[in-house]
Amino acid sequence: MMDLEDYLNAGTTTISNLLMTYYNKLGMTNQEFLLYLQLLHYQQEGNSFPDLQEISQRMGISNDDIFTVMENLLGKGFMQIKRIQDPQGRTGDSYDLSPIYVKIQQLLQSKIKKEAVVEHELGIQELFQMFEKEFGRPLSPMELETIKMWIVEDKYELEIIRLALRESVLNQVYNLKYVDRILLSWERKNLKSPVQIQQQQQKRKTELANQAPRQSEMSKEDLPKVPLYNWLNPDND
Repeated sequence: MMDLEDYLNAGTTTISNLLMTYYNKLGMTNQEFLLYLQLLHYQQEGNSFPDLQEISQRMGISNDDIFTVMENLLGKGFMQIKRIQDPQGRTGDSYDLSPIYVKIQQLLQSKIKKEAVVEHELGIQELFQMFEKEFGRPLSPMELETIKMWIVEDKYELEIIRLALRESVLNQVYNLKYVDRILLSWERKNLKSPVQIQQQQQKRKTELANQAPRQSEMSKEDLPKVPLYNWLNPDND
């Protein structure tokens, strides 16, 4: 029976969790994965080009089968054979196991893009619903197309369109032409992000708030002086 010391001395093979998680989604079969792990084990032991016959014995399959599995790994682009040169200047073959991680990266990027597309589509649907709620009626096909054009052709962010809608509602105007004028106005002012627009809106509110007291004082100064008349004692005028 193997004791703990023998177990520890046997060493370990380090495997990326990404490889464990995505190998099947990349189209790698279990047998191909097992051969890849065997090659990874040898590589971590310092042997970058092990004997496939030795590996076939470990895996319990024939030489023909092991070569077929190897061809599959190479053909699917999970690994490649490279010519290398050792410190003594001798050249030889080596199994490069890194290409599979490029495929994993591409898979993850594709997954992120798909999730972003789904999230964007949901955002568009929510935007339609927001317009219908604020307008108090369903949008016409032409109105739906106008909003899509803002997104697809004019490249307005969804949040910017939402801000324009809120601005229109605050002014009690419930049509897309007015919203479009707001968007064009922001574009002419080079306001290209929701943060810039909100900062501009806050600045405008502050300016209006500061102007109100001054206008009130000026209006008082401009009022004509009205003489007071004592209706109880007119002789004292």
